[in-house]
Amino acid sequence: MGDRLQNQIFETSSDLCNVMVIIPVRDEEKTIFRIIADLQDFGLKRIIVVDNGSSDRSARVAAQAGAEVLSESQAGYGRACWRGLQAVNAEIEWILFCDGDGSDDLGCLPEFFRLRQQYDFVLGDRRATPQGREVMTPVQHFGNGLSGWLINWGWGFKYHDLGPLRLIRRADLDRIAMQDRGFGWTVEMQVRAVEEGLKIVEIPVNYRPRQGGKSKISGTLSGSFKAGTIILGTLGKLYWQKHSKSNSSTSLTQQQMLEPQSRYWLWISVLCLSIGAVMISPYGDFRQPANVINFGYGIGVMCLGFICSWKLKSLSKVWFWAIAIATRLILLSMYPGDDIWRYLWEGYIQNLGFSPYDFAPRAAELIPYRLEWWSQINHPGVSAIYPPLTQLGFRALAAISPSVLLFKSSFAIADLFTCWLLTKKFTYAEAAFYAWNPLVIYSFAGGGHYDSWFILPLVAAWILWWKNQAVSSALFIGVSIAVKWISLPILGFISWLSLLRIDFKKANFQTACLIAVAGIIPICISALAFCSLDSCSLIPTSSVFVSHGRSAEFLPRLLAKWQPSTKSNSMFALPLGLITLWLFWKVRDLQQMAIAFFTALLTISPIIHGWYFTWIVPFAVGTGNWGVRLVSISAFVYFVLPYRQALGHSHWQLTELETWLLWLPFVAGSSWSWINHHSIHR
Repeated sequence: MGDRLQNQIFETSSDLCNVMVIIPVRDEEKTIFRIIADLQDFGLKRIIVVDNGSSDRSARVAAQAGAEVLSESQAGYGRACWRGLQAVNAEIEWILFCDGDGSDDLGCLPEFFRLRQQYDFVLGDRRATPQGREVMTPVQHFGNGLSGWLINWGWGFKYHDLGPLRLIRRADLDRIAMQDRGFGWTVEMQVRAVEEGLKIVEIPVNYRPRQGGKSKISGTLSGSFKAGTIILGTLGKLYWQKHSKSNSSTSLTQQQMLEPQSRYWLWISVLCLSIGAVMISPYGDFRQPANVINFGYGIGVMCLGFICSWKLKSLSKVWFWAIAIATRLILLSMYPGDDIWRYLWEGYIQNLGFSPYDFAPRAAELIPYRLEWWSQINHPGVSAIYPPLTQLGFRALAAISPSVLLFKSSFAIADLFTCWLLTKKFTYAEAAFYAWNPLVIYSFAGGGHYDSWFILPLVAAWILWWKNQAVSSALFIGVSIAVKWISLPILGFISWLSLLRIDFKKANFQTACLIAVAGIIPICISALAFCSLDSCSLIPTSSVFVSHGRSAEFLPRLLAKWQPSTKSNSMFALPLGLITLWLFWKVRDLQQMAIAFFTALLTISPIIHGWYFTWIVPFAVGTGNWGVRLVSISAFVYFVLPYRQALGHSHWQLTELETWLLWLPFVAGSSWSWINHHSIHR
């Protein structure tokens, strides 16, 4: 570097503590280290790299270079930038965006930082330098020129480029309130900057051929066409919004700003979900065959409302919570599923001094303590199968009162907290996929199944992992393990990811071990209440459920013609273990891991109940996963089993047709989403 540039670096590096750099990357391991090093040479120490689905070592190399690395599994330039913004600290005043492919000439940064005194928004104009004009493709020249002309025509400000290198005041970016999560991110920022009256300047910058990775846009004709369509569509949407605002004399609420078609879908969704909840509320006692039929009618109405909610592009906070809370309140009075009588009983006998792991409900020692609802306990000859923290929760509630309403309320409250956590990561319209899901609403508030206690800490762990709080995340995964064993592989996954990120350095290897230890602490502590030095029978291996039970299964049913497969459930642990190890090798995102692992677990498990599919629902929020969408509806096929039992049939098996009606939407939809996701990331 020349003396002049070195002097500029010296003058600016001392006041760059309030600047955060955000770099979206995908498959750019060859260039990202050099870019981070160059930024650090300028005095920029706060650098966030957002890995947007890389299949190479981009994230690992960026971490080695000293950047903070975040992960955003959903493809989209704007989504990656937005993900980076969520991790920006309060003291940051300026945000610098640049690309990770090495095409940006960072030598102009001192001029960017000098202009902070006069401007709110500084952009690099690649078309203003001979080198930049030479490197840019004809399609880029045409697209940027057309966009600049349209912005000038619509908003009265002339831009010359939509370049990636840009510096903007953080407070003004917050005021802009970016909405786009795709390739329209850059043009939306520039248009909204004009609308908000920011002081804007473009300066000439050099531009180089990309040094690594493969262009997803300018490198292909289809990519360029798609990018052009997105940019023009974004401009059209922004102009329509501007025109609508200018014709309105009063400010409109979010609901009033919805397009007529969106209001139409909203009202159908709201009415169907509410009416359907009222319809099923009196028919929870499945011991009566007619109740199951009436339940089916009401659930059909709720499912229609759920499908209509998929059409919502935006949703107000008021509507989101009104339906989420109202539907659950309606179903609290519903007669519960028969699992809840075990919950009440096992909590009740703990307060009498008996361990539910040692005494099945039918035990002679417990005969004097039977209550009026004792006969409704399912499988009274089997001792407890729920993990110790769950048992302690039952005990705490039963100490207050062995009341169905109290237990169901605790499940519904945990469920609503999960809804709240999801709104911290997703929009209300996206989070409605969980909060307005009929399977979720019925399972916890109506059926009274305790699985919401398991989902809540697991989602909390996901949010904490997303915020790079690894040890806290592991602790919450540990809580979910102590509530329901099945999240144990997810603890192993984040421990493995931690090892990959730290390159097995000794000091940080201890941190990875701390993550694993934090994850097993809750189960160890809660087990102390039920274990002694010579006895700790937390899993009844002799139970039919554990040994060879079957219920609405998929792959085990397909293998049932091979007789040995029906004799022991333990054999299915091997394929599940192999799939889990394969996921450790291939997946680098906790959301993707949770979806893939639960998909494998559910399809391989010999015992399935309809509400088990709720485990996967929160992790499908925002992904558009068709398998989870469809199984949220098809899972209700499961309820032909209690209907058949109410008619006097003793077996608990779906027919061949019923099995396919339940599972085919899930398997086909999940396969489609998996293939589509990977085709996007290639």
